Amino acid sequence: MTNSRRNWYRVAAIGLPLALVGGGIVVAQIEGPKRGIAPIASAGDFEVTGVSVNVIGKNAFEARQKGWEEAQRIAWAALWRKTHGSAGAGLSDSTLDGITAAIVVEQEQIGPRRYVAKLGVLFDRARAGQLLGVSGVTRRSAPLLLLPVTYSAGAPTVFEQRTSWQRSWAKYRTADSTIDYVRPSGAGGESLLLNAGQPERRSRIWWRTILDQFGAADVIIPIARIERQWPGGPVIGRFSARYGPDNKFLGSFTLRTTSSAGIPAMMDQAVVRMDELFQSAFASGRLRADASLVLEPEVVEDEDLESQMDDGALVDESSSLQVETAAPSLDEVVKSIVPEAQAPRESVPPAPSAPQPRP
Repeated sequence: MTNSRRNWYRVAAIGLPLALVGGGIVVAQIEGPKRGIAPIASAGDFEVTGVSVNVIGKNAFEARQKGWEEAQRIAWAALWRKTHGSAGAGLSDSTLDGITAAIVVEQEQIGPRRYVAKLGVLFDRARAGQLLGVSGVTRRSAPLLLLPVTYSAGAPTVFEQRTSWQRSWAKYRTADSTIDYVRPSGAGGESLLLNAGQPERRSRIWWRTILDQFGAADVIIPIARIERQWPGGPVIGRFSARYGPDNKFLGSFTLRTTSSAGIPAMMDQAVVRMDELFQSAFASGRLRADASLVLEPEVVEDEDLESQMDDGALVDESSSLQVETAAPSLDEVVKSIVPEAQAPRESVPPAPSAPQPRP
């Protein structure tokens, strides 16, 4: 008894730490570093970015206010020109204040009486759309799961860690696009389910299971390959668009920046061009949901149907014959109910007499 108790203590002393370490490894795979960026720009507001202003005021506050007002005027003129293709009449500052949803500060330098900045202006779709005469997108694609893959130093990454490529897709405004993007955040177990090896899978059942979890009909795979020429030197981004469980190729393009500091801006520009590429593929009919992802019942061949019908006919005929032969007559039923002694005697006609010889 003492030896068995000592052995049990030894097993517990060895197994408990191993179990704790193993559990820590599983938790670390799910938790790990900070990963996952929730989509933060799903609204349909009109956006104009890269508006440069350089104004002077009596103080820093007045200079900044003048800079924002000038940015609204420049952004509205750019939005009108983009929508109608020509310059339009300007609006008053009070009207612009009423239709402006937000000012996005990209870069700014504030002095005692000077304000230099690069801003983005968001116009409310409901109010600005009436002035522009623009309605929402009428025709959109089926819901498509977005799987952004980044290759940096030869290693592919999706949601294992936060990347500039994923961040640019998370903040991109998709309401004006004809593509219905389904953008996962990559938090929790999504980083294990949606990884860089997923596009190489061909099993339709596996893809159908994943797409059902996100309410999508198919998958699109924008790929970004980052190539650094030397530390601190130029960076080349090679981007390609793919879609579907067969990883079909749609198109590609290349961008370049002078240093690593310009990678976020390059990624933002690449997202815009990638969306245009997906939209053109959808308009031309190349981007469509894969029919093999829809689970359909098995189709029975005509020969099988004919054989089944023949077998059924034979079974019906044999059963009908059995019923006809097994059915009792009315006399048999009556005899089975009334005893033979009490049964009424039937009148039998007398037998004819033999002929007599003639005298």
